[in-house]
Amino acid sequence: MRPAHLLQVLDREFASTRQGHHTPVMLWGPPGVGKSQMIAEVAERNGVPLIDIRLSQMEPSDLRGIPFKHGDLVEWAIPAMLPSIDRQGPTGVLFLDEITSAPPSVSAAAYQLILDRRLGAYEVPPGWAIFAAGNRQGDRGVTYTMPAPLANRFSHFEVDLNVDDWAAWAYRSGIDDRIIAFIRFRPDLLFDFDPAHNPVAFPSPRSWEFAHRALQKFLGHPELLGETLQACVGQAAGIELNAFIEHLDQMPDLDAILRGERVPAPSEIDLQYAVAAALVGRAIRAKGQAGAGEVHGHILDYAGIFPQREMGIMMVTDMHRALGDELFSVPQFADWSEQVADLMLYDA
Repeated sequence: MRPAHLLQVLDREFASTRQGHHTPVMLWGPPGVGKSQMIAEVAERNGVPLIDIRLSQMEPSDLRGIPFKHGDLVEWAIPAMLPSIDRQGPTGVLFLDEITSAPPSVSAAAYQLILDRRLGAYEVPPGWAIFAAGNRQGDRGVTYTMPAPLANRFSHFEVDLNVDDWAAWAYRSGIDDRIIAFIRFRPDLLFDFDPAHNPVAFPSPRSWEFAHRALQKFLGHPELLGETLQACVGQAAGIELNAFIEHLDQMPDLDAILRGERVPAPSEIDLQYAVAAALVGRAIRAKGQAGAGEVHGHILDYAGIFPQREMGIMMVTDMHRALGDELFSVPQFADWSEQVADLMLYDA
C-alpha cells in the first residue's frame, strides 16, 4: 500500500482506540523506506507521545519485568518503558520496531502484550495504539520468520514506494529542491536495492535524506561533493546526481519567472524537472508572505510554457499537495486548468 494511504490507515487505527475497535498493525518493507518515520508522523500529528521499543535489542525479561519478593508472594516490577497513564498520559502510540529481528524468545514474550494488551498484571492503557514494523526475509537484514501465533495478532500491510507521496513528504520536510528534481527525473532511483549484491550504500528514501544533508555541507567543495553523495546513495546514483547538479548552472532565471517575465522553458528534460521542482519549492516558501498570490500566479503562468504539458501538471499537482485548496483561488489557476482540461479528463 502506498504511504499516503497507509498514513490514513494508521490514523484511523489510532482513532479507533476510543471505540475499542483497534487492531495492532504490522508494517512490512525493505530497509530505508520510511516505516518508522510513518509511525512517528502519526504520533506527531495527533499530538500524542510515541514509545519506540526496539525488540531486537530486548531480552524476554526486559518486557516481562523483574520478579521481586513481596511477603510470601512473588510480584513483577513493570518495565518503565511500557506506557502508563500516570507517566505518558491516556493516549499514545506503542511502537514495536524491528520485531522481525527479535529472537523468538523475545517475540514470544510480546504475544500477550500485542493481542491481549497486557503482560501479567500490567495492561496497556486503552487509548494507546499498538504498531509494529520489520524487514522481510530476503532483505538481507537480520530477520527471523515471524511465528504464526504472533503473525495472527496483527493486520499486515506492505509499504509500497510512491514517488508522488515521497515528493510531497520531501517538500514538507525541506529536502533540497535539487534532490526532489533528480528523483522526479529518475524515479526508478528512489529505491534501488538488490539483496543479491548486498550493497553497503544504496538509494532509498532514507539515504536520499542523507544525500540532502551532504549537499548542504559539501556543495561549496566540488572536490568532495561527488564522493560524499556516492557514500550516501551508492556509486552509480551518486555519480548521476552529481552530474545532474553540475548541469543546473544552465537553468533559467527563477527570479525572473517569479517576477512574471517571459522566460522560455529549457529544452533539456532534466532541466525541466529541475525548474519544476525549484518553482514548487519557491511557491512553498512564499506561502503566508506578502505577495504570495502574485508569486503563485506567475508560477502557474509558467506551468503552461513547458513543451510537455504533463510537466506542468506534475508541477501544479505538487503545488496543490503543498499549498492546499488556496491554490484554486489564484486567478491564473482557471486559465491553466483550461489549457490542460483535455489531458486531465483523459487521465481521469
